Amino acid sequence: MTHDDRLTAILTNAQIIFLDFDGPVCDVFAGLPGPQVAEQLTALLSSQDATAGAKASETDDPIEVLRIAHQANAELGQKVERALTAAEVEAVAVAGPPTPGAVDALHAAHASGRAIAVVSNNSAECVQRFVELHGLGDYVAKIVGRPTGQPHLMKPNPYPLITAAERMHMDVTNCTLIGDSLTDIQAAHAAGTTVIGYANKPHKADLFTEAQADAITDDMHAIANALTTA
Repeated sequence: MTHDDRLTAILTNAQIIFLDFDGPVCDVFAGLPGPQVAEQLTALLSSQDATAGAKASETDDPIEVLRIAHQANAELGQKVERALTAAEVEAVAVAGPPTPGAVDALHAAHASGRAIAVVSNNSAECVQRFVELHGLGDYVAKIVGRPTGQPHLMKPNPYPLITAAERMHMDVTNCTLIGDSLTDIQAAHAAGTTVIGYANKPHKADLFTEAQADAITDDMHAIANALTTA
C-alpha cells in the first residue's frame, strides 16, 4: 500500500478531521520568529524568577518556556501565557499565507461532508485570528486551543482531541488527526484516533514511522487529493 493509498483509507474512515494548527495550517512564527518570542517570554520570566528564567533560557520554543513558567508558579505561568497569546496573535498577522495545500485540504474535507476542528497547543485566539484573516471560517467548525492555565493538558495529552470530539458530538475514535509533531502522534494514540504525520521537515518521516503514525505525507496537497478520493 503506497502512502497515498494509506491516506485515502484513513480519511475514508474519518468522519471528522482534526488539524493541528502550526504546520498543517500555517507557519505561526514565519514572520515573528519563535526563538525571538521565547527570548521575550524568558526575559519576562527571569524578571520574576531567576531560576525558572535560567532554565527557560536553554530552549528557543515559546511553548516550552510556558511549561517552565507554570511549573515554577501558577500566577507567573498565567502572566507568561498572556504574553505568549499576545505574541501569537501578533505573529499570525504577519505569518503569510496558509501552508501550501492547506486551503485545498479544507475545501476537499468540506466538499466530502467532513467537519474540521483545529486542535492546537497555540492559543484559540491566534487560530481564530488567522482563520478570519484568510477567510477560512466556513471550513473550520471548531477551534480547540491551548487549555488556559493548564499546560499539562496540552498535547501529547489527549485532552484537546477528546474535547474537540465532545464539542462535535462525535466518538473520538471516528476522527483522525493531521499533525506535524511527535506530540500530535502521541496525543492521537492516547485518544484512540488515527493520525497522519505531516512531515514538513526531512527528519520527521523517520520520527513518525518510529512513533507508528498511521500514515505519513510531506505535502498537504496529498491530503486534499486523498479527501477528494475518499
